Amino acid sequence: MASPVSADTIELLNDPVQGGLVKGQVPAGSALELDGKEIQVTAEGRFVFGFNRDDTEARVLAARFPDGSKAEKSVRPGKREFRVQEIDGLPPEQVTPPDDVLERIRSEARLVARARDRFEGHEDWVEGFDWPVEGRISGEYGSQRILNGEPRQPHFGVDIAAPDGTPIKAPAGGVVSMTHEDMYFSGATLVVDHGHGVSTTYLHMSEISVEPGQRVHRGDLLGKVGATGRATGPHLCWRMNWGSTRVDPALLAPPME
Repeated sequence: MASPVSADTIELLNDPVQGGLVKGQVPAGSALELDGKEIQVTAEGRFVFGFNRDDTEARVLAARFPDGSKAEKSVRPGKREFRVQEIDGLPPEQVTPPDDVLERIRSEARLVARARDRFEGHEDWVEGFDWPVEGRISGEYGSQRILNGEPRQPHFGVDIAAPDGTPIKAPAGGVVSMTHEDMYFSGATLVVDHGHGVSTTYLHMSEISVEPGQRVHRGDLLGKVGATGRATGPHLCWRMNWGSTRVDPALLAPPME
C-alpha cells in the first residue's frame, strides 16, 4: 500500500484572504477538487482559485496523487478591512438608471459574465501580473461605494488615475475574450482570458487596440485610458476574476514605482 501523503503536499504559494486569488502547487500528475468539483491543474502541478470579498467559510482542496494516495487541505480566507468611498457629482441617471436602460444593463452584464466564465487550458496566469498602467490609486477593491450620497454595492476593481490617452499594457499574456465600445456603466470595455478561469477586465477606455480572439503577450498595447461610461475623470478601472469570483488584482501586482 502507498504510504499516506501529508496535506502539506498541497502547497499554497500565497496567503488566502478575502478577495484574493490563491495559487498553489501539487505534485505533477495529481488531480484536484475544490469543494467536490474538479479544478484544472497544469502539467507541472500548479493550480488557482479565488475567494470573494465577503467569503468567511473555509474551502476544501482534495488531491489524488499519482501514486494513488490522497490528501485534503482546508483553506480559510483571512479577513480584510475595506474602506468606505464617497463619490459625488455623478449624473443622476448613472446612479439610479432609468427604466428604459435596465435591459441594456442586464444584457451587457451577461456579455461580460460569459467572457469571464472561460476555463481554457492556457496557463498565462502562472507568469504573474504587472500593472497595466501606473498612476495614483483613486479607488480600491472592496471599498463600499456611496454615490451621490446613496449607498451602492462595493467596488470590485482598482482605479488607477492617469491622463486621457495613456497606453494600457497587457499585465500578462492571454486571449482577448470580449471587447465592447460603449457599455452603459463601464464605457469601452475589454476582457482578457489568462487561462484556468483567470481573467482581467479594463473599463472606461478611450480606445481599444485589440480584437476578440487575439492572443496578447505581456506588455502588448491593449488600448488607452479614458473616461467613458460612468466616470468622473480619466482613469483605468482594472478588475480580475476567477470565473464569477471577483478578486483583487492589486494583491498580485508588484509594488508600483
